[in-house]
Amino acid sequence: MNFKLAEGFTVTERFLRYVVVDTQSDPASTTCPSTEKQKNLGRLLVEELLAMGATDAHLDEHGYVYATISSNTEKKTVPVICFCSHMDTSPDCSGEGVKPIVHKNYQGQDLVLPDDPTQVLRFAYHPDLKNQIGNDIITASGTTLLGADNKAGLAEIMDACYQLLKHPEIKHGDIRILFTPDEEIGRGVDKVDMQKLGAYAGYTMDGESAGNMENETFSADGAKLIIRGVSSHPGFAKGKMQSAIKIAGRIVAQLPYDLSPEGTEEMEGFVHPVSISGHVEQAEIDFIIRDFDDAKLAEHAGMIRKITEAVLVDYPESSYELLIKQQYRNMKNVLDQHPQIVEYGMEAIRRAGLDAKLCSIRGGTDGSRLSFMGLPCPNIFAGEHAFHGKQEWVSVQDMQKGVETILHLCMIWEERA
Repeated sequence: MNFKLAEGFTVTERFLRYVVVDTQSDPASTTCPSTEKQKNLGRLLVEELLAMGATDAHLDEHGYVYATISSNTEKKTVPVICFCSHMDTSPDCSGEGVKPIVHKNYQGQDLVLPDDPTQVLRFAYHPDLKNQIGNDIITASGTTLLGADNKAGLAEIMDACYQLLKHPEIKHGDIRILFTPDEEIGRGVDKVDMQKLGAYAGYTMDGESAGNMENETFSADGAKLIIRGVSSHPGFAKGKMQSAIKIAGRIVAQLPYDLSPEGTEEMEGFVHPVSISGHVEQAEIDFIIRDFDDAKLAEHAGMIRKITEAVLVDYPESSYELLIKQQYRNMKNVLDQHPQIVEYGMEAIRRAGLDAKLCSIRGGTDGSRLSFMGLPCPNIFAGEHAFHGKQEWVSVQDMQKGVETILHLCMIWEERA
């Protein structure tokens, strides 16, 4: 970089503060945020933003944090850009009592996590560890996730705000900050006030390997298959009972392996049953349907319907209903209309001294939905790895590169205005 960071990076200290705050979201909750404890981190972030000089920082009733770093450029109208990360951690693994450990000067060894020695971060199983020799790796202690997804992004954005306010020589337009709840349960932007945000372009800091930028996500639907069987007393059921539970089992058993998460990779879509519930008379299977091609979502739903109808030939008194709900769409459909947003992001990564790589993500981010809500929003690396599990990790140096990338992005938008 062509300037000296004020008092050095603060990203690591911020990250270590944030991960010990339990912010796990809850898909069974109907409130927003889904768990009140997410606001504990939101309040901390607001306090820090106010302390560094972001005078409008606040936490709203729904658990969203908004703030502005005001423009310091002269005689230029610079488009307003937004940086976004989410505060919640995944419901898949406990986020209570996180004990972060910094493994300094990593040399390629397997890392045994002390609170559960069966949890071993193996060099052979985590490909990006080969790029971390000499770096400082942060893990949890073995009984919880770490929360790098997405508190690494939070810490990077917060440090970047600090640096912008300490370095008036870094010229930039108005920078909006958005921290969201409930991203991990698919509700991260449900209550975003887009008018208040008022940004032209956005960048989520929620990606994996340093240097990567994602301009393409899955398109996603949810599907609920309702099976209505025939119940009767089991002692007198011969020729009468048609168990919805057994019908559901046969349907799941016939789903093709090459259209499953465990049987697909790269640009291949999948159909994934995520839950089964019910009883003899009625059972329900919930699916997630994913593909990069919107048109294939309907094909995948048609496959579920075809299997179901074939199974029900043997159960003539039973019936089914398939309900499809749109979840999010591939943000590339929007980003391709605004190529400079991605181009500036790639240039910022290169200016930070990294090899910039444009990628697709087999998932979604807040940016997927924000893009279709009027805020084109690709996803930039935050350095998080092995997320949603006890072996989650991030490196100090990758987070520092995330901070540098944000600062360069701010400068590029100002330069090009």
